[in-house]
Amino acid sequence: MAENTQGGKPLRTGRRRAMKTLGAGVTALFAPALMLKTAHGQSKAIKIGFVSPATGPIAAFGEGDRFVMDGVMKAVGRSLTVAGKQFPLQIVYKDSQSNPNRAAEIAAQLINNDKCDILIASSTSDTVNPVADACELAGVPCLTCDDPWQAYFFERKGDPKKGFEWTYHFFWGLDDLARVFMNMWNSLPTNKVVGLLFSNDPDGVNANRALPKVFEAGGFKVANQGLYTGNANDFSVQIAGLKKANAEIVMGAFVPPAFATFWTQCSQQGYRPIIATPAKALLFPSAVESLGARGTGMTTEIWWSPNHPFKSGLTGQTSQQFCDEYTKATRRQWTQPLGFKHANLEVAIDVLKRSKALTPDAIKEAITTTDYNSLVGPIQWKTGPVKNVCLTPLVGGQWKPGKQFKYDLHIINNETAKNIPLTSKIEPLKG
Repeated sequence: MAENTQGGKPLRTGRRRAMKTLGAGVTALFAPALMLKTAHGQSKAIKIGFVSPATGPIAAFGEGDRFVMDGVMKAVGRSLTVAGKQFPLQIVYKDSQSNPNRAAEIAAQLINNDKCDILIASSTSDTVNPVADACELAGVPCLTCDDPWQAYFFERKGDPKKGFEWTYHFFWGLDDLARVFMNMWNSLPTNKVVGLLFSNDPDGVNANRALPKVFEAGGFKVANQGLYTGNANDFSVQIAGLKKANAEIVMGAFVPPAFATFWTQCSQQGYRPIIATPAKALLFPSAVESLGARGTGMTTEIWWSPNHPFKSGLTGQTSQQFCDEYTKATRRQWTQPLGFKHANLEVAIDVLKRSKALTPDAIKEAITTTDYNSLVGPIQWKTGPVKNVCLTPLVGGQWKPGKQFKYDLHIINNETAKNIPLTSKIEPLKG
């Protein structure tokens, strides 16, 4: 079991008490990844709280969590040394269930009940933002990733002149996404009419606000169908609008089930674009496989892959070695969140190792001075684009028939990150 004693670390009790209202009356799903027994004579363990969607509509983002945690703990061993003292290490893992309210509740539990020293969270605004907000309120250091930085920063009412005090994020932005998508679209002959539709959630709202004018400035004619509800099961109105506009390119923000419904109805209603680039929806092999033969040729963003030229600063593994180990251990195909889940933990561990004391202020100070080479690339918060954000690279990809698995994700455009090698050329959709 986890240690109940807190050792000598001073807590920000006022802020932590404020957080108790978020978690009151909630029965937590408490599933520690590895609960290490406290060494004899020690009353304090370092605790990293880890929030991720293991169940619910975006559960695919969390399918590799156990593998990542086990690998990190194996690399670290039973303890960490902070400010010259050795402490047992625990990762306290909780499932957000793909629900922002649940994410806020379990963040409060990790802060108030588990007394975690630092929290990490990943996988869309529904998980990242509530956890970051809870930590900002409570005065607890927090590292997040896997959410476009504008959705992380501006949806939380971030002021670029001030930023946040306790919460730090690494990922790419919607402007990067737009550049990658337009680079791919310009690689094929089309009428340059792009049809858009976005989910009515923080990711979709931000995309709907930012992307249409960026695409227009890039020389594309935009046929924006606006926002749709997350549980939509009839896209007839949007498809009719896309057909009327003769949109040979379609792009949107979707969770996988919504895109599968949309794409099936496109086929049924005779809408066949030359390029389809649904953000977020086709990050995972399972989502592409669910489309059957019509999954071939889908284009998407690639934030991390076996071909990315980065190594883990914790294990020394290359991206390819990490993916190979995952497939060998699980018999599953690699997925993009794997690299960022590992990076989130390895950066947190680096921060703890460099902290001058096991206190919130010392840990926060160590975050601000981070200069670390992770599995997803260099991480540092000195150059922005805003105070609490570090950018990671983004390239363009296309799903094609695979060898070991049904589909493989190829890197087909790297104009935004030349150090990431191409693996094939873009092709138009078939059928």
